[in-house]
Amino acid sequence: MCLGKATCYSCMNHLISVPRAYAPVLSCVTLLLCGFSENTWELEEFLVFLKSDRVARMVHSGGCSASDFRDVFKKNIEKRVRSLPEIDGLSKETVLSSWLAKYDAIYRGEEDLCKQPNRMALSAVSELILSKEQLYEMFQQILGIKKLEHQLIYNACQLDNGDEQAAQIRRELDGRLQLAEQMARERKFPKFVTREMENMYIEELRSSVNLLMANLESLPVSKGGPEFKLQKLKRSQNSAFLDIGDENEVQLSKSDVVLSFTLEIVIMEVQGLKSVAPNRIVYCTMEVEGGEKLQTDQAEASRPQWGTQGDFTTTHPRPVVKVKLFTESTGVLALEDKELGRVVLYPTSNSPKSPDLHKMIVPKNSQDSDLKIKLAVRMDKPPHMKHSLKCNSVIMKSFLFQVSQYTFAMCSYREKKSEPQELMQLEGYTVDYTAPHTGLQGGRMFFNAVKEGDTVIFASDDEQDRILWVQAMYRATGQSYKPVPASQAQKMNLKGGNANTDISPLYTDRGQKHGMDEFISANPCKFDHASLFRLLQRQTLDHRLNDSYSCLGWFSPGQVFVLDEYCARYGVRGCHRHLCYLDELIEYSENGSVIDPTLLHYSFAFCASHVHGNRPDGIGTVSVEEKERFEEIKDRLSSLLENQISHFRYCFPFGRPEGALKATLSLLERVLMKDIATPIPAEEVKKVVRKCLEKAALINYTRLTEYAKIEETMNQATPARKLEEVLHLAELCIEVLQQNEEHHSEAFAWWPELLAEHAEKFLSLYSVDMDSALEAQPQDSWDSFPLFQLLNNALRNDTLLCNGKFHKHLQEIFVPMVVRYIDLMESSIAQSIHRGLEQESWQPVKSITNSLPNVALPKVPSLPLNLPQIPNFTTPTWMTSLYDSTNGSATSEDLFWKLDALQMFVFDLHWPEPEFAHHLEQRLKLMATDMIEACVKRTRIAFELKLQKTNKSTDFRIPSYLCTMFNVLVDAKKQTAKLCILDGGQEQQYHSKIDDLIDETVKEIISLLVSKVVSVLEGVLSKLSRYDEGTFFSSLVSFTVKAAAKYVDVPKPGMDLADTYIMFVRQNQDILREKVNEEMYIEKLFDQWYSNSMKVICMWLADRLDVQLHIYQLKTLIKIVKKTYRDFRLQGVMEGTLNSKTYDTVHSRLTVEEATVSVTDAGGLQGITMKDSDEEEG
Repeated sequence: MCLGKATCYSCMNHLISVPRAYAPVLSCVTLLLCGFSENTWELEEFLVFLKSDRVARMVHSGGCSASDFRDVFKKNIEKRVRSLPEIDGLSKETVLSSWLAKYDAIYRGEEDLCKQPNRMALSAVSELILSKEQLYEMFQQILGIKKLEHQLIYNACQLDNGDEQAAQIRRELDGRLQLAEQMARERKFPKFVTREMENMYIEELRSSVNLLMANLESLPVSKGGPEFKLQKLKRSQNSAFLDIGDENEVQLSKSDVVLSFTLEIVIMEVQGLKSVAPNRIVYCTMEVEGGEKLQTDQAEASRPQWGTQGDFTTTHPRPVVKVKLFTESTGVLALEDKELGRVVLYPTSNSPKSPDLHKMIVPKNSQDSDLKIKLAVRMDKPPHMKHSLKCNSVIMKSFLFQVSQYTFAMCSYREKKSEPQELMQLEGYTVDYTAPHTGLQGGRMFFNAVKEGDTVIFASDDEQDRILWVQAMYRATGQSYKPVPASQAQKMNLKGGNANTDISPLYTDRGQKHGMDEFISANPCKFDHASLFRLLQRQTLDHRLNDSYSCLGWFSPGQVFVLDEYCARYGVRGCHRHLCYLDELIEYSENGSVIDPTLLHYSFAFCASHVHGNRPDGIGTVSVEEKERFEEIKDRLSSLLENQISHFRYCFPFGRPEGALKATLSLLERVLMKDIATPIPAEEVKKVVRKCLEKAALINYTRLTEYAKIEETMNQATPARKLEEVLHLAELCIEVLQQNEEHHSEAFAWWPELLAEHAEKFLSLYSVDMDSALEAQPQDSWDSFPLFQLLNNALRNDTLLCNGKFHKHLQEIFVPMVVRYIDLMESSIAQSIHRGLEQESWQPVKSITNSLPNVALPKVPSLPLNLPQIPNFTTPTWMTSLYDSTNGSATSEDLFWKLDALQMFVFDLHWPEPEFAHHLEQRLKLMATDMIEACVKRTRIAFELKLQKTNKSTDFRIPSYLCTMFNVLVDAKKQTAKLCILDGGQEQQYHSKIDDLIDETVKEIISLLVSKVVSVLEGVLSKLSRYDEGTFFSSLVSFTVKAAAKYVDVPKPGMDLADTYIMFVRQNQDILREKVNEEMYIEKLFDQWYSNSMKVICMWLADRLDVQLHIYQLKTLIKIVKKTYRDFRLQGVMEGTLNSKTYDTVHSRLTVEEATVSVTDAGGLQGITMKDSDEEEG
């Protein structure tokens, strides 16, 4: 079928501008239509959905996904499949699954034109849990940051250094506490609703920072690393501010910083071994002093190579490793193997990890003076040890350890000792570079740590070591001041830079070159993070709404994670966050984007509970700005929701997004509440919704008339054109109401009467155009009845709209038209009976009543009321094409057709008001009774007149017009059962009267017809009477025959009279059987015909009891009686009627007469006898 493809292309043209993400859907629909073009009925409603301009707008606004298309397709197919009959061996679930599989296969691109390699949907990426790199990439796009700029910031801020990031968080939290302390001192608070909230605000700031500190403190120092067995401490850089005194601080003991180190010793080979024979066996041992000893495999002295690894665990930060070379002793009395050499090593975590040659210490007088061993010692640095470069001070050789996120310590260890010799906690210290100190030994580059006037000086061997130490201690102390080497500080001062920066020196110049130094050196605590977050959230939402995923305003998990972290880290208040979110969502929604009302509900409920004092996030302070912004957003949101409800057909087309309209109504109820705890009266919500639906009715009808272009047509069109446009507009209105019921009634389930009022308002607007078009119609024009049927059929099945305002108005308009139409039809039918029967030729026609469902109702001519007569209705020219069997006359068929059509017309109106509907039915039934009665009476009169004009000889054949009249009565009998029966009382009695009339008329017609055919028999018998004995004609015939017989061979009288009568009977029987349609009436007629015939013969014979029948009379009667008996038996006359007493009397008389003749003149009967014989010719 070309229809499916044409419809498909129209869909594609309609949605040609749909975003590229929906191209697979269009391709899918194309292939479904082309592939299933023979079954486009399954896709009809789906096509309506696709071709809707409302759906196209929703797709453009991001509110419709491919899943929505599939759901709509599934519902339409499921509705159709469920309505189909059951098929043996094929379940409906299988059929439904087949359709959906076809849809999915085409959409995925696995068939036909859509065949493409498998691909992952772009929208799916944003919905996954993203890595840090993917989040960086996403927010580079959101914020418009170039890759180079990101890399500069990333490297300068050391974002890949976990220790630096933890230190930065500690500095930021300390900065927030200092700002809070400054605010408390200077009394510079935001303006709150009540003054008591100022102190609460400070406590909230403290609590939020303490919570972050506790969270940071609870984190392990490094994932997977060994943890200190140290009780958890609550540490901060400003203990006094947090009311944590020195007496609460827990000092570290030397046993608290005992670490575990892992060593790997790999012995490769020994070089310079000369003191033993080449075939001697040698091996090595290795040990960490204070631990176990391990041994390598044995090797020959000519090739001392092993590659053996030994693993050790020790708690000594400065362990001693001993490796010895042995050879097996050959002496009988030797107890131990001979040591050939040894080496002692002092590894650290910074020692080289690669294998190296070490000179071994050999015994005195050994020949192996140049004995060396190649080995590697690897010592892993525990996660808690942050720095272990060689560092000297006036008091200790130091190692830097991290006990927890807020606890660091400098320790010095002796060799082979697990506990530190001395320990210094870095809490409260400030580290910085210092100038060289003369007179101090142990290093050339100096730096110090200062705490409350106490100074500890450190020294390292070179500048790079000093920078690394200072950076490590800077992260550990958590100080806000970033130490800068003197050389770097001079360069920055020359360039006008800020020496107090947190910049990696390696990237300083590069950042300045690209203009990024300002951002890199920025102090996060000095920014207005509320404004920055609003900008960040706006750009993130803009990015989200423009990606390929139909998000309806919801952020992706990765975006939510980043925004949550920003709020927590920089103290963005939850109410501010959600107010900004609501503001953005409302703005997007006002501009046409589809936003999930549930999302609006969540944010609004959070802000409402905050403003009204329910504190969902534990914050009890409410600023004046928050309250004012909330009231402003509340008003905007209320206006938005009312507008969406007023435009529900366009904001939520076909009920999409699913459940959105219901959620909108729920949100409106929440917005209308005065506070979060007091529910709003149901009547107030109902009042607002009623107002919105009244607007919706006007909006829907206005857009519908614009779509149908009804205004242009109604102003200039002809009456017929106006009616056609109003009929088309009615179809569109009904479609709108049906869609409202199907897709939106569930959302308005709380107020079904409001949806009914909306429909009444909508229809009242339509009634204006309808009334205008109907007023323009000419008088007595019946073309508007289809409009009533269309509207009435839609309204009468709706429990809320049936007999509503519009429905009653519709009835008021059409009641006079229906009554006028029936009046004209009644006059026309009565006149057609009168004129038709006067001019009736009574030629048989064929019935059309069985084809009435396909026949249009005849139009009553438009007639002025002052006309004296109404034209009769003649049989339509198309009647002959519907003939199926010989039946009544043209007038009767026209009558029955008109009565049936008129009743069917009124029935199809399905008049909703019961009383008037009963009145119409009663009137039509009584009218049909009167019309049929008139037809029957006139037919009876015409039958008698026509019958009187026929002859009484055996040449008489029942004319077809008499059969037609008979059939008219037969049809009248049948039609009364359908046209005249009305249950109850008087009407039932009235119907019984017409039945009795028809039955009586049929009896009379049968009697007339039987009398006619019996009169022919009487004529035959009259002819036979001439042969009676003693009559002049009988004597003359006998004398003439006897005299002539002397001279010539005179033929005997023949059977022409009997044969003629028998032929008459048989042919008339065939005519009746062929042309009369009612078997019961034919049987009655034949019964009466046979009985009356036998009576006439019996009476004729009774008149001649004393006279012997003439031979000719006897032969004729025998043949007539026998053939009559046999013919009527063949026609179905019952045995009881055939073998009646009259027949027995006739049979006995003729048998006696036959016996008498056989004695006197045996050959006179010529073989004719009353005995039954099958050999007798017909």
